[in-house]
Amino acid sequence: MSYDPVQRHLAIEKLVVREGLEGQEKKYYRVRPARWYGGIVTADCVGCGLLCKFCWVSDKVMNRPAQIGKFYTSDEIAHRLGALAKKRGLRQLRVSGGEPTIGKSHLLQLLARLEREDCRFILETNGILLASDESYAKELSKFDFVHVRVSLKGCNEEEFSMLTGAKTDSFKLQLKSIEKLVEADVSCHPSIMASFSPRKSVEMLIKRLGSMSSELAREVEIEELILYPHVINRIQKYGLKYYSAYEPERVPSEQI
Repeated sequence: MSYDPVQRHLAIEKLVVREGLEGQEKKYYRVRPARWYGGIVTADCVGCGLLCKFCWVSDKVMNRPAQIGKFYTSDEIAHRLGALAKKRGLRQLRVSGGEPTIGKSHLLQLLARLEREDCRFILETNGILLASDESYAKELSKFDFVHVRVSLKGCNEEEFSMLTGAKTDSFKLQLKSIEKLVEADVSCHPSIMASFSPRKSVEMLIKRLGSMSSELAREVEIEELILYPHVINRIQKYGLKYYSAYEPERVPSEQI
């Protein structure tokens, strides 16, 4: 049965965010360097309101948000990100693993803390909460070192529902989040998970994005499936058929 992704995000938030003496604390399960974007330090958070059938996150992290990870303050995560970035000689930071927009106060406090660092922060999001909270994009616009990557699940309403199990119309929330970011003058670009979509669907979505902004259409990122062992198990479980995919060690350099 399909679900409301906004309500599910809010339900997950109750499991992975709590109020502490220094503001909201959020669950994370690791901080690590990663090869993406030419080199970036990543804090992997727990919890997402979508149930993507191709998600690269392990079953344990995806299915047990109440049991996995540890609560951190925004200052603690900022310190860990900054320390590892300095050690590795990197300037790019991000939160990934789960949905970073869960725990709005925590994220905004984290960004305020990272303003002291000489860094670029990449906010990877499914956009659901940015669309449902009218003030979210505007508050992100206060941080000029932030770039938002909105990861679109499929190319249309039907593909979105097939890949996530969420209500079909919820795909429009992802597009609305991009509209809100553009209106607020937040640096952003759309990324399309295209491995499960025929070429015509991809072309139609790019045209749809172009009707919002010609610049968005030019800056579309095409994301393709990476066949980690647990991802293979997951897509086989759901009987998903894909058009394109890469072995983890054979991802093209232009996609890293």
